[in-house]
Amino acid sequence: MSTALDDISYWARGTGLEIVLLVTGAVLLARFVAWYGARWIERVDPEDAETENLVRSEDAKRQHALIQLLTWVLVVVVYVLAGITLIQTLGFSLTAIVPAATVAGVAIGFGAQRIVQDLLAGFFIFAERQYGYGDLIRIAVLGVSQPVLGTVDEVSLRTTTVRTPAGEVVITPNGQIVQMTNLSRGWARTVIDVPVPSTVDVTHVSDVLRAVGRAAYDDEELRPLLLDVPTVMGVESMEVDQFQVRVVARTQPGKQFVVGRAVRELIAREFLAEGIGTAAQVNDEGTAGRDD
Repeated sequence: MSTALDDISYWARGTGLEIVLLVTGAVLLARFVAWYGARWIERVDPEDAETENLVRSEDAKRQHALIQLLTWVLVVVVYVLAGITLIQTLGFSLTAIVPAATVAGVAIGFGAQRIVQDLLAGFFIFAERQYGYGDLIRIAVLGVSQPVLGTVDEVSLRTTTVRTPAGEVVITPNGQIVQMTNLSRGWARTVIDVPVPSTVDVTHVSDVLRAVGRAAYDDEELRPLLLDVPTVMGVESMEVDQFQVRVVARTQPGKQFVVGRAVRELIAREFLAEGIGTAAQVNDEGTAGRDD
């Protein structure tokens, strides 16, 4: 009995202690990598804020996403190396394990094709700079009828995390994304179709809308969000009892919805002052563009 206890005590003071130190060191190192990555991101964000840009620059978004990727990869590497060292510490031969691991890897590979697909899709997202942290995107997911609209919270090789305007966090495997629309790349545009009764003078309506566009551009709060004066494109469609006049405004990336709401409010206020009634509610559609 004493011999067994001595053996256990000897193992605990030798191999057991080494295993505890190895696991503890791996966990601490992984947490340090995650902590340092978070600190690095904090340094990137204030630098971008000091430029007085209303929207996050493409370089800052790229750096943020790259830091997240590197942090994730380094944490995985730490745990993989710790696992290999732990196997060796327990006395197992890697030479004997490699053939079995190869067979198991092939079997897992066939069963984990979707994971491989997600990782490859994530790689191309980074390589092609499709989107990054802070981007406003709309993604269509395989098997889901309604696309998801929201701001990118995190991008890894396997998943994309988006926070919707309602505050919901949606995590989507990268391989399941069939279409992505970036609403905050370069510049954006808000399109407002104003329905007006056919009895109203279209020239007068156009003049009022041009005045609204100039007022929006002169507004202290809206001016930084607009790239130029909103343009009245003219009559977009005609029906028996109404016609629609289209107003288009180019905005800072991701700010098209804010500008659209503000311009609609100005239009409604000005129409009320001019005694112009709308045939229906003002429709708004936000789109994004890119200077190429």
